[in-house]
Amino acid sequence: MQPSATLAMSGRAKELKRLGAPVIALSAGEPDFRTPAAVAEAGVQAIRDGFTRYTQNAGMPELREAICAKLLRDNGLNYEPNQILCSNGAKQSVALAVAVLCTEGNEVLIPAPYWVSYPEMTRFAGATPVIIPTGTQTQYRLTPSMLESAITDKTRLLILCSPSNPTGSVYSREELEALADVLRRHPGIFVVSDEIYEHVIYEATHVPIASLDGMQKRTVTVNGFSKCFAMTGWRLGYMAGPAAVVKQAAKVQSQFTSAPSSISQRAGIAALTMGTEPIRAMVAAFRKRRDYALGRLSTWPDFTCPKPEGAFYLFPQVSPYYGRSAPSGRVITDSQEMCFYFLEECHVALVPGAAFGDPKGIRLSYAASMDDITRALDRIERGLAVLV
Repeated sequence: MQPSATLAMSGRAKELKRLGAPVIALSAGEPDFRTPAAVAEAGVQAIRDGFTRYTQNAGMPELREAICAKLLRDNGLNYEPNQILCSNGAKQSVALAVAVLCTEGNEVLIPAPYWVSYPEMTRFAGATPVIIPTGTQTQYRLTPSMLESAITDKTRLLILCSPSNPTGSVYSREELEALADVLRRHPGIFVVSDEIYEHVIYEATHVPIASLDGMQKRTVTVNGFSKCFAMTGWRLGYMAGPAAVVKQAAKVQSQFTSAPSSISQRAGIAALTMGTEPIRAMVAAFRKRRDYALGRLSTWPDFTCPKPEGAFYLFPQVSPYYGRSAPSGRVITDSQEMCFYFLEECHVALVPGAAFGDPKGIRLSYAASMDDITRALDRIERGLAVLV
């Protein structure tokens, strides 16, 4: 198992900043907004009330009921509380789903670019990750022919992420229906659908694959509170799926971590029952930043970046710069070397595309202030201009 590349880059950036370097970090997948006041107050009130003890392993009944109500209201999905498991973040929920659905000899299909943890979670479960490259020609989305050609008699699981980390791509209903048609011909394959960026969406519409005909019974939907409610540090996520799968995942969780924080769960209930204004305001700010950053990148020679429809990342293709040299003598050999060049010589933290299964790209997060984004892009532009 390899360490998380996104956390490693963020750690290196923080270390340089601690030493006095004026680093601007566009590497972390973390909203720069404060947790909404009503949500934060619910957490504080939980402490005042002494609600600081263990809850049920699967999560408070009240929270699981609120999640069921949310899934029905927002996604048209009907679940019972025994089909919900609350965990310490969506990351844990994905890992638990993979762990209970897969075993040695199974294969897990992972479209690339992918979130860095999917292959490592697969290996931890004893299964084999099968990477399916996509690319700019499909807007980084998996096609039915790509899916069909990757399926073998060992295939157990497909992991989808929409809106996507790291590309911001969003699958339409028609695209998901086409993928579901392939999966219906292979009834032994489950889907883990990572929908943590559900509400951070722009021109597109979020469609859960579990809402398609026949797919709910073979899909584990993962979501949480970190991205859309600016609650990364609260560590609260959940899965919704077939009762038998959720029961097994709860068993594993009971031995690893037990339930998530009681305080965070109270805050989660508030998040699911508050109005949508804080989310809409945050998404509007992200859209403005995306449009500005994408506009800047589009003027740079040899940069190719599809327009993201969701999340808060840009994933430009930068391989035309490989082989060029900086005035310092550093040679840009690959995406990792390019990101270290930007970090150490331009003082901007990004994440190499190789960590996401696409060595031709880099990930830039615009979950930062407009001032930071502007100054960071100025530095990157100057850094590119001197590469020969």
